[in-house]
Amino acid sequence: MYRHCLNYLFIAIIATLACVSINAQEVEDTIRIKTRVVFLDALVKDKKTSLPISNLTQGNFQVLDDGKPREISYFTREGQARKPLALVMILDLREDGAGRFLKDAEILKAMENELAKLPPGDEVAIMAMNIGEDEQRVWLSDFTNERTKIAAALARVQALCLPSDGQPPKGTAESRGESSSSESKTVVSTETVKGRDGSVVTRKTMSDGSVDVTRVSKNGKMTIELGDVYDMAAAVREATRKAQELRPNSQMSLVWVSDGIAPIFYADRDATEEIIVRDNVIFNSLTVELRTLFKFLLPIGKPIAGWMGMSLYGSAKHLAQRSGGEAVKVGRVKDYGAGLSRIIGNLTARYSLGFALAENETDDGRMHSLEVRVKAQDEKGKTRKLQVSSRQGYYMAYPPITQKQ
Repeated sequence: MYRHCLNYLFIAIIATLACVSINAQEVEDTIRIKTRVVFLDALVKDKKTSLPISNLTQGNFQVLDDGKPREISYFTREGQARKPLALVMILDLREDGAGRFLKDAEILKAMENELAKLPPGDEVAIMAMNIGEDEQRVWLSDFTNERTKIAAALARVQALCLPSDGQPPKGTAESRGESSSSESKTVVSTETVKGRDGSVVTRKTMSDGSVDVTRVSKNGKMTIELGDVYDMAAAVREATRKAQELRPNSQMSLVWVSDGIAPIFYADRDATEEIIVRDNVIFNSLTVELRTLFKFLLPIGKPIAGWMGMSLYGSAKHLAQRSGGEAVKVGRVKDYGAGLSRIIGNLTARYSLGFALAENETDDGRMHSLEVRVKAQDEKGKTRKLQVSSRQGYYMAYPPITQKQ
């Protein structure tokens, strides 16, 4: 009803403007859409206790855009007209990674208990990846707030980690009778990303959903092929598309559950960062313990991977920092529920800020740096030591549309 009223009001305004134009020819018949707003959420925590602070006012905040202060036009506190959450859990089930923990029924139950506490309106969808030898990716549930559906989705995780009959896990291409051989694959889309170092990364998405990733160095002398891989970039892209299509009016957030090992070219990681920054996605991670062998090999592998233009470990933490999310390490069984509770709690305990772009500010195609500063005093009048998390950049929308009748 409210939307219809706005539509009628808008039509009435247009009609009035048309009449004015007819009766006074000197008035140009132009409709201008002037307002563009950059929104960001900010989590403010006490440095000593790491607890969120919820009693701040707009006067406590300052937003810097490329180092210059912006006037805050929009401000809401925790719980004041916040967007509902569209939370996507991405579970990396690699057998020698997080999969060795996620097959534990007690851990799955702890995660289920926390997801069941989501307030009305907030929803979760669950994706599993790195399944089996072909490293397949599958959605275990669509967005839901129903505990039975959440429990059913997580119950599938054990079966995916522990196939008991030698058959491909249900939901994968092989279980549907689809061939994974190269002969049956065709390229459905190609994406090319140029890195800061001049290298070029090409991502080819195949008809079966798999992704072939290739990097060619700046001088063209070194080519690295990752082949058929279901990777972090592919999972983030797919999750973001799903949330944008199904829950466009919600605040999208990702929770990546892995051991932190995620081979990804730096150029590909930069492109992934651009996607989540453009769509205002808050990236979070729950990181399990590395295998002892990986701990030993990582210091050796990192410089080699760096020479190849690739990150082996730490990309999840990087994306969390850039998008204003949380990076939480978990060890004991009870840490999984507590870590997930911390992430969800901090997603709903944020301040929403916004500033308007001027009409003459045009899209220059680059990411603009954002910084949120907060100053507040404690009960004794002393400056509080605070920690602020928010996305660290934004891309401008295109210039306002001008329509002439």
